Amino acid sequence: MTDTLPLADPAAFHRNARRAVADPHLRGSFRGAMDFLMDKRAAQFPERAGFEALRDLGRAIRQHALANLPALLERLEERLAANGVQVHWAEDAADANRIFAAIAERHAAATMVKGKSMVSEEIELNHRMAERGVECVETDMGEYILQLDGDRPSHIIMPAIHKTKEDVAAIFDTHLPGAGYTEDVDELIAIGRRSLRSRFKDARIGVSGVNFLVAETGSLVLVENEGNGRMATSVPDVHVAITGIEKVIEKLEHVAPLYTLLTRSATGQAVTTYLNVITGPRRTGERDGPRELHLVLLDNGRTQAYREARFRETLQCIRCGACMNHCPVYARVGGLSYGTTYPGPIGSIISPHLMGLDATRHLPTASSLCGACGEVCPVGIPIPELLTRLREAGRHDRPAPGQDAPLAGQGSVASWRERMTWKAWRTLNVHPRLYRAFVRLASTFRALAPPRQAGWTRSRVPIRPAARPLRERLRARAEARVDSARTRAG
Repeated sequence: MTDTLPLADPAAFHRNARRAVADPHLRGSFRGAMDFLMDKRAAQFPERAGFEALRDLGRAIRQHALANLPALLERLEERLAANGVQVHWAEDAADANRIFAAIAERHAAATMVKGKSMVSEEIELNHRMAERGVECVETDMGEYILQLDGDRPSHIIMPAIHKTKEDVAAIFDTHLPGAGYTEDVDELIAIGRRSLRSRFKDARIGVSGVNFLVAETGSLVLVENEGNGRMATSVPDVHVAITGIEKVIEKLEHVAPLYTLLTRSATGQAVTTYLNVITGPRRTGERDGPRELHLVLLDNGRTQAYREARFRETLQCIRCGACMNHCPVYARVGGLSYGTTYPGPIGSIISPHLMGLDATRHLPTASSLCGACGEVCPVGIPIPELLTRLREAGRHDRPAPGQDAPLAGQGSVASWRERMTWKAWRTLNVHPRLYRAFVRLASTFRALAPPRQAGWTRSRVPIRPAARPLRERLRARAEARVDSARTRAG
């Protein structure tokens, strides 16, 4: 099986975006898909007041959980241990992959079947397991198509949204012996299911993500539509779940409003086909389910966002993808342009914490700040405000007021030319005589203003000093009024 490609370099966002914008097929596919998803979501929230009330509840639940995160994680671990679940803490991607490798080695596993999990994409689990001789097979249909083609997900919820049925037909015909070429969607799904069926039976380990972790009961809550998640977590003898530490909530009753917000915001469904609540491995007398259950709790930069009150709201995200669907930038350039696991507006505020501002310096500016992402976020994350804060952090070495410590890569966006420019600007503006002399010189030699002025003239006319400074024009106008008044008085 073709392994998935490694993550593209997020520093190449501008080049990737230009290539995507120049591809009319890609733009048309994304525009149609985004319009469809926006319409479906709008139908689920016909009244603004109802959405706001539900969003306020969802935001309160997530903020309460984050405010008590250390205590809830300890309680969660205690409940999970009591339920027979083995809990592992991973500081970064390397730690998480070592844990998976150790479990696979202990069980002599040659194959893992994996339900949809963005966190597993984040740690590049497929690659790291392949390096150890363990095949990790995607079982979500979209992810499976991409894995066969050596491609990467372009959307959090619908990973293969950039593929057409013709693309899928060609992929199956090339990589699945005997599949043949067909553009019938139902037949394509049937071909994929037949190919995956034996994988569930043969795999020793099943892997999944987690949508919500319930500290009260020690439960793992998984939301899905295809049933592959239920099979990956119940057919193999060993189930290994992985998720970020921020996914914990306090009570089981908190699942219902978050579930309602997630499904309606993500796919425009009142409920998904499957809601799996897993509370421990197979018990005595039960006929199915894993005999061994592990949970890997991943940090990987999340505590950096958590420690700063001004960035903590980033962790409220429930991964619905609504912000992406409504973003005019994402809808035109697609998810692959971002070069990160999490694309779109939410990726632009999460990725700097996971990868550092130096590696993701272009992403906070990959937004028009139109505010659509913040308006539709089901848990009220102020995404435009967070983007602005990250832009500020990228250009200043020192922590901002209320910020305890610099972010990883803080200040990396500003070049030495930019630093010198702002230093000169400050010098001019704190010395009035120097400022007035500069203005006179600029007006005198205005004809020498360069026609190309870095990024400014890519979409704007060149800046050219006025023939007369505004101060002089206002002074002349005031003097003319005084003279006029004297003339009338005389």
